[in-house]
Amino acid sequence: MRDTFRRAVDDLAELAFPRSCISCAALTEDSRFEHLCARCASQLSFVQEPACVTCGHPYFGAVEENRRCPHCEGLDPAFKFGKTALLCRGPARTLVHELKYHRGVFLSRDIEAIFRECPAILEFVRGAVLVPVPLHPRKKRQRGYNQSGLIADALARAVDGRARVENCLVREVDTASQTAFDRRTRVANLKNAFALSRDTIITSGHHYILVDDVFTTGSTLNGCARVLRHAGALNLDVVTFGHG
Repeated sequence: MRDTFRRAVDDLAELAFPRSCISCAALTEDSRFEHLCARCASQLSFVQEPACVTCGHPYFGAVEENRRCPHCEGLDPAFKFGKTALLCRGPARTLVHELKYHRGVFLSRDIEAIFRECPAILEFVRGAVLVPVPLHPRKKRQRGYNQSGLIADALARAVDGRARVENCLVREVDTASQTAFDRRTRVANLKNAFALSRDTIITSGHHYILVDDVFTTGSTLNGCARVLRHAGALNLDVVTFGHG
């Protein structure tokens, strides 16, 4: 009943205030997304195979056997596989920035819709426990939400509830923004930053998937993965909404 009422309110609001594209401000009435116009939606770079099995970045051109990926070379991952939905550029980058820095909670339905266009990811996460990369409590209070948690919720909805979200981790160290740092500095900053949340019990037979907004160097995801691995998560992978 509540969802029906909310959708009715949304429909009335859309009639009074037509939605515009977050990337170019054009109307989105002819788009398959709520907040990206058809033109910007056509510019989304969905990741296709072949792609790196660690970070999910696609290989372009000829693919050599045992090819090294320049985006995650030297990472030494504590997880097995990594997949990503989009390359984080153009409208996709705008979407992530709106979600992360401009209170773009309203974008969660478009994120769900994007995941629904990624059949390899949907198959990958069915039956899994989705673990959002946590924010430090100070940052979460400041932002009002954890964007990785919203992405994990959207991914669970995209597989029609056939995955569940569990907040297995906490962030104990309030690190500076990692955006401008190289991998070595990120790793140093993140040392002992994450821990298992209180009352969390890891079941070795379950499939755990860490979920984050963007795969950049993989340092944050790897820090989280080491905690889960140490706690007994033997089947551990990664999914990010974007890469780059």
